[in-house]
Amino acid sequence: MENIGALAILLAFCFAIYAILASLVGKWKQKKFLVISAERAVYSVCALLTTAAGLLIYAIFSGDFRLTYVYETSNRDMSPIYKFTAWWGGQEGSLLLWSWLLSAYAVVVVYQNRRKFRDMMPYVTAVIMTVETFFLTLIAFVESPFKVWWAGRGIFGDITDGRGLNPLLQYWTMAIHPPMLYLGYVGFAVPFAFAMASLATKQPGEAWINTTRRWTLVTWMFQTTGILLGAGWAYAVLGWGGYWAWDPVENASLLPWITATAFLHSVMMQEKKGMMKVWNMVLVSTTFWLCIFGTSLTRTGLVQSVHAFAQSPLANYFVWFEGVGIAATLYMILSRLEYLKSEAPIESVVSRESSFLFNNLILLAACFAVLWGTLFPVITEHFNGEKISVDAPFFNKINIPIGLFLMFLTGVGPLIAWRKSSIDSLKRAFMWPAMAGVVVAVVLMALGMRHPYALISFALCTFVTVTVAIEFVKGANALSAKSGSGMIPSMIELTHRNTRRYGGYIVHLGVVVMFIGFSGAAFNQDAKTELVKGQSVTLGHYALKLTDTSEGVLPNYRWWKINLDVTKDGEYLGQLIPERRYYAASKQQTSEVAIRRRVNADVYVNFAGPSDTDENKMVIEAYINPLVSWLWCGYWVVLIGTIICLIPSKTKLVYPRTEVVEIVGKHEQVEN
Repeated sequence: MENIGALAILLAFCFAIYAILASLVGKWKQKKFLVISAERAVYSVCALLTTAAGLLIYAIFSGDFRLTYVYETSNRDMSPIYKFTAWWGGQEGSLLLWSWLLSAYAVVVVYQNRRKFRDMMPYVTAVIMTVETFFLTLIAFVESPFKVWWAGRGIFGDITDGRGLNPLLQYWTMAIHPPMLYLGYVGFAVPFAFAMASLATKQPGEAWINTTRRWTLVTWMFQTTGILLGAGWAYAVLGWGGYWAWDPVENASLLPWITATAFLHSVMMQEKKGMMKVWNMVLVSTTFWLCIFGTSLTRTGLVQSVHAFAQSPLANYFVWFEGVGIAATLYMILSRLEYLKSEAPIESVVSRESSFLFNNLILLAACFAVLWGTLFPVITEHFNGEKISVDAPFFNKINIPIGLFLMFLTGVGPLIAWRKSSIDSLKRAFMWPAMAGVVVAVVLMALGMRHPYALISFALCTFVTVTVAIEFVKGANALSAKSGSGMIPSMIELTHRNTRRYGGYIVHLGVVVMFIGFSGAAFNQDAKTELVKGQSVTLGHYALKLTDTSEGVLPNYRWWKINLDVTKDGEYLGQLIPERRYYAASKQQTSEVAIRRRVNADVYVNFAGPSDTDENKMVIEAYINPLVSWLWCGYWVVLIGTIICLIPSKTKLVYPRTEVVEIVGKHEQVEN
């Protein structure tokens, strides 16, 4: 079986190379049969990688511990869901997943465009297959998932069980988080490929944006989902009471999300005004290469992280691929600058065009700050031999003001007119949102809130919410006056007429809800103590009393539990039962935290085990985390808004200024 799996990967590697050569030669020599042959090779790559992935999954479920990968990521006592998760639980399997997803995306792209964009498609195929070839090189020749134990490391007949998946990964979100994140990472290769194809063919219009707009939005949605699932995993599994530690690998997933967000905003400027063409090329290219950077950061051992794999020989491969690829990308953009000239200048600083530009600049500033903080320890170690750590306080100090300014721009954008806004129009537009924000800040101060960033955040959240509400009400009132329908039906009709615009507003409301969750961190409380039965610890208005302890053994691990009664101002709220586990196969301990989730605050308890000095004393780490649930609720609002954006608008408008190379599907309405 291992031979068939390795052969499938090797054949996929050969077909990927053929697809690159046939696409380019077919395009340059005007040999259509070669272009079609290359696209069929893409289907073959996907089929072969599907075969390899299926064989690896079968080996995991059947317990074929002759394979090094199966031995290191699985054991017989693991539940089926975590055996399936073992596919991407190790270095080699995760690279196979990356390659397989890219091949599946390539199949979708080739099939969707089999009769469209024939001038660009050979280059699109070549770019995607070049990326595919790189990852296939890694799993075919460097880190094969089908490697068999060497005779010197054991006798095949004696290997009856494996080490098992890392216990930290044996949590339900890990069955979803990595695939979602990979769907985001991998998916950005498609807009990048179309952008490069547009440059190669010197396209005069926005064909590459028209065909990849929804693709980019879906990919962004996957990336957002992956990041939030990762935050939820960190919150519920790692036991430190938080959801974002500015860990290098966390940062690596955030970086392409930031630039993709900037790209999704600035493409509207190119579609509507013919502006920011260079920006869009730079942003889509930066997003893709940051995805590759994030992938390399996880797999090369460049940084130390609970999310990263161990040191591996992949570093040089990634460095060369990224170096050559980024150089080629820069050459393509710089050599085509004359085709990327803006069709109109920004007429006024006080205009919606300027707000989009400021939004992009601030997002890129955040991206640079996170990137610099992530790489600074690596850079200092390389030059000075001393690793200087950059911790959460640095990132918070830089990014909290940036985030608040972005929230301000989120509310400002809809209030400012295109081209230029007068003083009177600004006064009318800003009056109610600004007053609402000030009133909320004053009320919170009167109630005793003094944290400056929290006050500003709540005021800005109110400002943006009122802005979005006004936009919906104004549009719905106009429709209601014409049709005579009620306010709610008019809002639904309004959204259906322009799903992209009003779905975007709903996404902004989701971000507002998430910011409320972020703001709650300013009021977190925590305590670490040792308790015996009958003792209590008080934290704010809450008290936790240790009432019982228990222990037991399951096939996959041994466990210890403690029972804690929770009261608030003397009122009994229920019981929390945190747990400690020991996995014999991997010789690792983990914590199963207990969380009482509520809209106002979470009560979060981690059981750190018996005391080193007295086994009757239990070490308790307790946290009160206000408003955390708003973060998870905000994600669902963002998801709903994104899905609405993906629905074709009922009314379609074609931008008069846009030179359309090919019209595909329905154009979405954007107000003039």
